[in-house]
Amino acid sequence: MKDKKILYIASEMMPYLPENQTSKMAFEMPRKMNQKGAMIRVFTPRFGLINERKHQLHEVIRLSGVNLIINDIDMPLIIKVASIPRERMQVYFIDNEEYFKRKALFTNEDNDLFEDNDERAIFFAKGVLETVKKLNWAPDIIHVSGWMAALIPLYLKTYYKNDALFTQSKIVASIYNEPFEGTLSKELIDKLKFDNLDDEKLTFLKEPNFNNLSKIAIANADAVIQGSFSLPLDVVKFLEDYKNPVLEYKPEEEFVEAYTDFYLNHVLNS
Repeated sequence: MKDKKILYIASEMMPYLPENQTSKMAFEMPRKMNQKGAMIRVFTPRFGLINERKHQLHEVIRLSGVNLIINDIDMPLIIKVASIPRERMQVYFIDNEEYFKRKALFTNEDNDLFEDNDERAIFFAKGVLETVKKLNWAPDIIHVSGWMAALIPLYLKTYYKNDALFTQSKIVASIYNEPFEGTLSKELIDKLKFDNLDDEKLTFLKEPNFNNLSKIAIANADAVIQGSFSLPLDVVKFLEDYKNPVLEYKPEEEFVEAYTDFYLNHVLNS
């Protein structure tokens, strides 16, 4: 993996948030590939639950100050960064007072999904990709994990399809069995259409539930990794018709060599 550029984008990440499959692998994947000599960039949302003082987050002024248009409204983008101790690895945080200040991840105190989770996902997708453009850093591989990152492959294949920085990038989606109940706002499609995304590519999002967000990530990825031992049956059936490379679930003690082989011999050569 020496000198390969890998952009990791995750909905959640340890040690900043509690451990689950997504957050743990979002930490372990870049850590292990960094140790193998890959050039790594990591992005995740700056949720209000993250203790900025404890983890020593600080704003990157030269990357902040951009306004992203979400559903015809200008939303300021703030970029923060922190270093992971002993790993010589930095993590970039996508922040916005309106979307990420609240002291919760995806649901309120009644365990109901936030009404603006759809806009938060759009903001996160565009915030990451605009920041990577500002860094002028062309990844060989863009690896997304978690449902809040599920729109990123879609944006890369539509909104950013003619952007020279990403034309050679291969997109990998890790799919985990960590669903949420209910759906995002049914207005998600209209908000995506504001960015002139192709109608054909938005079919799954007429019902923006967890399974369909997984499908939108799969449909626009160049390769897929099964991150959980089992996946929702609906997603499994969708994967059976998927024509690109798929890596089946690998336990933690086996994933490093399996992912390395998958990246080099299936993703980059596809």
